[in-house]
Amino acid sequence: MNVRIENSWKLRLEQEFEKDYFQHLVQFVKTAYSQGTVYPPANKIFNAFDLCPFDQTKVVIIGQDPYHEPNQAHGLCFSVMDNIPFPPSLINIFKEIQNDLHISMPTSGNLERWAMQGVLLLNATLTVNAHQAGSHQQKGWEQFTDKVIELLANEKKNLVFMLWGAYAQKKGAMISPANHLILQSPHPSPLSAHRGFFGNHHFSLANAYLVENNEIPITW
Repeated sequence: MNVRIENSWKLRLEQEFEKDYFQHLVQFVKTAYSQGTVYPPANKIFNAFDLCPFDQTKVVIIGQDPYHEPNQAHGLCFSVMDNIPFPPSLINIFKEIQNDLHISMPTSGNLERWAMQGVLLLNATLTVNAHQAGSHQQKGWEQFTDKVIELLANEKKNLVFMLWGAYAQKKGAMISPANHLILQSPHPSPLSAHRGFFGNHHFSLANAYLVENNEIPITW
């Protein structure tokens, strides 16, 4: 199956694209886009991969679903397009960066600037119906993104995995702490950020680890 995705990822995922579950997933997604409004735009489904090639990946942040309201989702977890108000979780992420690294709150919530430095902003589910959170869960995306995490964990060394909340932490079961830095905390959602997301220092810890392993730190 010819999936439009950045080439270094395509080479590693070609066998996955041929599996029955992925064929069924493609049919489900195509039907959803043809029958209603689905986010992100179809040409942005694999945006996280297109902006952050496999070989350049240094940090992995795992989200759950794309945003499901207009003009927000563009294929990167937690990120919104330019000139779009920051969702609550993204505000809390920027607050933690501000407290951790003394960096001012940015004017844009577009995290493409992180992706292009080697931060894979991976949602476990890559599509969603408008106004219906979780509507494309259990259709095959989770199996696909589990494979992505497995490839990264097994083929690379010294990555930083940021696992925020119970859902993301379950995804961490296949990551060896001997080979990578695994940073876990509550989710940045307003419901849980005060339980330990604030003050987790994940951004400074990630950069310190990258420097220790002769990588350029991320400009958060």
